[in-house]
Amino acid sequence: MVGFKPSDVPPTAAVKFIGAGTAACIADLFTFPLDTAKVRLQIQGETKGLVNMKSSQYKGVFGTISTMVKTEGPRSLYNGLVAGLQRQMSFASVRIGLYDSVKQFYTKGSEHVGIGSRLLAGCTTGAMAVAIAQPTDVVKVRFQAQANVSGSRRYKGTMEAYKTIAKEEGVRGLWKGTGPNITRNALVNCTELVTYDIIKDALLKSNLMTDTFPCHFTSAFGAGFCTTVIASPVDVVKTRYMNSAKGQYNGALNCALTMLRKEGPMAFYKGFMPSFLRLGSWNIVMFVTYEQLKRAMMSARVSWEAPL
Repeated sequence: MVGFKPSDVPPTAAVKFIGAGTAACIADLFTFPLDTAKVRLQIQGETKGLVNMKSSQYKGVFGTISTMVKTEGPRSLYNGLVAGLQRQMSFASVRIGLYDSVKQFYTKGSEHVGIGSRLLAGCTTGAMAVAIAQPTDVVKVRFQAQANVSGSRRYKGTMEAYKTIAKEEGVRGLWKGTGPNITRNALVNCTELVTYDIIKDALLKSNLMTDTFPCHFTSAFGAGFCTTVIASPVDVVKTRYMNSAKGQYNGALNCALTMLRKEGPMAFYKGFMPSFLRLGSWNIVMFVTYEQLKRAMMSARVSWEAPL
């Protein structure tokens, strides 16, 4: 990212790649319950009338978490964590770790980086990441959506979920919702990374902050809020479509139109508060950890290569 002092050793692409995946996994461990609550709130409404599901079962972020703990146990908050960590290692490594490299490619090494180059880099790495990590996202969402009550579980384990989806829905089933997910992650990546980049750049150039924790925290918080506002509608459609049974919707657009017709425009912002709490906290933990990991790994590399 921006902001390294001349005396700092610039992190290599490999360091960024590994650092981004590791930082994203750490962020997921802290924020996964919020993500699960978001998914439950997003699918609420399409589940009316199904067995074991009640209308307005979940109310608010902490109400959802409380209900899940009471009815399904604390472990339910981490449904799909294995797939979630698999997703971050394959997803965040590409979309975040390769962002600077792709940005430099578009600017042809120029020191001046315009908003257009940043947006192109965000769209590119976001789309690349989805193409690679989509199956892990599908399995994660389905685990988060299923209730831990007798007779309602769709899958018993992560590997079984991959095999069952491929067997029952074909290999294409593992890439279900790729279209809306690419759209969502183009928005998320552009907003999240570009906003973080711009805020951090502005704080450093105006000398309001130095390239330390307060700067990383402020930039990450701003990136999380902006991302939630822009990406929530697509995120809701993505979640519902990926979680849907075979044949329930004709496509992502049909899913969106069905939501609009049956539940109104506000349905696209279901789960907004957990989305913001999750994205805001996830961004803070991820970016702060990422910045520290980059420096730690580069410091270790310099020490290792230094002559005795």
